[in-house]
Amino acid sequence: MSDPILTETQRRRTFAIISHPDAGKTTLTEKLLLYGGAIQLAGSVKARKNQRKATSDWMEMEKERGISITSTVLQFEYQDHVLNLLDTPGHSDFSADTYRTLTAADSAVMLIDNAKGVEAQTKKLFAVCRQRGIPIFTFVNKMDYPGLGPLALLTEIEDVLGIRSVPMNWPVGDGQDFQGVFDRETRTMHLFEKTAHGASRATVERVSIDDPSLPGRMGKAAYDQLVEDLELLEIAGDSFDIERVLKGELTPVFFGSAITNFGVELFLQRFLAVAPTPQPRLASGVPITSEQPFSGFVFKIQANMDPNHRDRIAFLRVVSGRFEKDMEAMHTRTGKRLRLTRPQRLFAQDRETVEEGYPGDIIGLTNVGAFQLGDTLSAGEKIAFDEVPAFPPETFAMIRNKDAGRLKHFEKGITQLCEEGLVDLFWDTRAARREPMLGAVGRLQFEVVQHRLGIEYGVPTLLEPLPFEFVRWIDGPQEVIRAIYWGDYARPAEDAYGNLVVLFSSAWAMQRLIDEHAKVTFSTHRLARVAV
Repeated sequence: MSDPILTETQRRRTFAIISHPDAGKTTLTEKLLLYGGAIQLAGSVKARKNQRKATSDWMEMEKERGISITSTVLQFEYQDHVLNLLDTPGHSDFSADTYRTLTAADSAVMLIDNAKGVEAQTKKLFAVCRQRGIPIFTFVNKMDYPGLGPLALLTEIEDVLGIRSVPMNWPVGDGQDFQGVFDRETRTMHLFEKTAHGASRATVERVSIDDPSLPGRMGKAAYDQLVEDLELLEIAGDSFDIERVLKGELTPVFFGSAITNFGVELFLQRFLAVAPTPQPRLASGVPITSEQPFSGFVFKIQANMDPNHRDRIAFLRVVSGRFEKDMEAMHTRTGKRLRLTRPQRLFAQDRETVEEGYPGDIIGLTNVGAFQLGDTLSAGEKIAFDEVPAFPPETFAMIRNKDAGRLKHFEKGITQLCEEGLVDLFWDTRAARREPMLGAVGRLQFEVVQHRLGIEYGVPTLLEPLPFEFVRWIDGPQEVIRAIYWGDYARPAEDAYGNLVVLFSSAWAMQRLIDEHAKVTFSTHRLARVAV
């Protein structure tokens, strides 16, 4: 009799989609959901026999600007597999959210624009995946537009990213001449007819490469070029090697067009066949495997996913064991046992109560105020995963409430939005009245905070840029810290948890103070306080 936890784990694939903005990531996400049966038309979700509007970009600001600025979790089934899709922001100002989301993924799909090749944000996200040892599968999108050509793209992937590639299928033509893709495994040509955006499935006809009618149907020139390309790949290209893929040394490459559905289902089927199942994670250097008692870590917190309820959701990646509704688990940071009530299965902004979960699943927990980014939960002995990195902010601003009658709403909104990890919150302790300062990786994050304070909390605000570039958390003898003269180039403050920090206007000013105060520790992130 098989182990149900092992069986359920083997069914799961938990992966992220990474790309530069405008490469078509949201469109590819929709089409994967389309083939998985989670939606019937792009933008409409089938759930509980009702049609509900849902896309992976659910925040109002995302809808207005047409960009992804927050990570989204989408779970759906396809051919007896359970897919946990992590749709990440493409905009570089939100790279910290993307990096944290990648900690929950076992593999990544790298989306590349056929016309633009490997772009700046793609390179950054690829580097994070490589650093974490995440296997990468590549989908070259927009083949129905003129582009660089498949051979040039493969060369660019290898030269710019430093990873070998193996095409799993091969495109015939591009732009108006795009006819479809050749599946190298089955040696079958997939001929497509164009479909309207959002159509249920691409119309496809499969024809063997050996079918005598194929040259006439494709055109002799296109057929001859395909044969020549395939011979070149066999002679000079890498062969598919799953061990090299899982080690991050080789990326399988697929070609297609998400907007017209070309090649999407073929990609999905092959991806599920070779992508890794949920992998063990290290806790204090010890691997925690799927069959061990329940454990997981919080990699994301989101406030006001449902504006009607002013809720906060902690996104928990299940690492091991079976999660059950209303179970108790040890909260490592506080040393307390928590009852995990009202767990939810997430689908962008929509959710439903979940009774159980298995390794690879993403569970939404609603215990307000109990969780911080990086927290570990476990049903067995106390363990601590060190999966979620901290990112020191690089730009700073003072934020002020314009409506004195909304002060409580202002402070609540600032606190909750900062707990998401979108920005860091600091309090200027030298002012007559404590004033909040924000720190972010990119300036667009400040705009998101202002927008959400206005929309979700009804608070108008003013933002004043601050001349700081660095922040350091400080620790040491209190009498030494109190005696430090900060001058005009540094500003002491407290973070949201009461820890002492200093904001510096330049690297020179920061290094000077570090050199002058050997008894004080200056850290790039706050020290985690774990109960023992």
